[in-house]
Amino acid sequence: MSNNKLKNDLEVGLMMADTSNTNHRSNNDGQVEVIGANASEGGMGCCGFLLTILSWIIVICTLPFSLFICIKVVQEYERAVIFRLGRLLSGGAKGPGLFFILPCIEDYTKVDLRTISFDVPPQEILTKDSLTISVDAVVFFRVQNATISIANVEDANKSTRLLAQTTLRNVLGTKNLAEILSDREGISQYMQSNLDEDTDPWGIKVERVEIKDVRLPVQLQRAMAAEAEASREARAKVIAAEGEQNASRALKEAADTLSESPAALQLRYLQTLNTISAEKNSTIIFPLPIDLLNSWVK
Repeated sequence: MSNNKLKNDLEVGLMMADTSNTNHRSNNDGQVEVIGANASEGGMGCCGFLLTILSWIIVICTLPFSLFICIKVVQEYERAVIFRLGRLLSGGAKGPGLFFILPCIEDYTKVDLRTISFDVPPQEILTKDSLTISVDAVVFFRVQNATISIANVEDANKSTRLLAQTTLRNVLGTKNLAEILSDREGISQYMQSNLDEDTDPWGIKVERVEIKDVRLPVQLQRAMAAEAEASREARAKVIAAEGEQNASRALKEAADTLSESPAALQLRYLQTLNTISAEKNSTIIFPLPIDLLNSWVK
């Protein structure tokens, strides 16, 4: 029975080990690794341990004046990333509200979590159809993880700005001018998804990208204006020709209808005379009998 019990204990231990390894792998796959996050506080060594004790002694001996130095406040939209002797403290960023730091051995950096917007400088881009255009855009982003944005990248804001410029040039360089002018919304969404994916290891969340303006060279503007004017004139001529054709058909149908009834022709003649006399009162009209006109026509 002791052998069976030992065997069962070994199986349970192996199962627990497999489960812990699986959980560890899922955490590594699902989360971004933070530089220094896995380092233990015991790695400071004896010197660091002595400095920590000395710092606590100084704080206790100088109470309550040391509280003015040790107690810090961060706003609701801010977080504080604390380093002790150059090492990242466990527990993530602190805030909002009050937090405590040890003098001389701890330092902290405030991170703003509010949405930041910046203008991408105008970029000279060569499109797929070999046209040079100038495009500028605006990007909205925010810090999603304060610890990652401080530990994994030197300057998250500057890195995001430079990456946005590069992404704008790379994306628009694969598009024709017609696609850039007509599909701005699709291009903006594509850029937003690419930037969000690339800045995720930096703790940055790109919320929106908008293309502000597409500026064309003066010669290209003139050529496009001439092309548009010629196209409009062609359409105007086609519309005028179709109108003349429809009008001639209507006149033919009206003439056929009037020829079937002499009385209708007489009424139309009198209506025309009334219209002329109303517009020009000084005009003298000599009406002729319709029968005489019919004899001339025959």
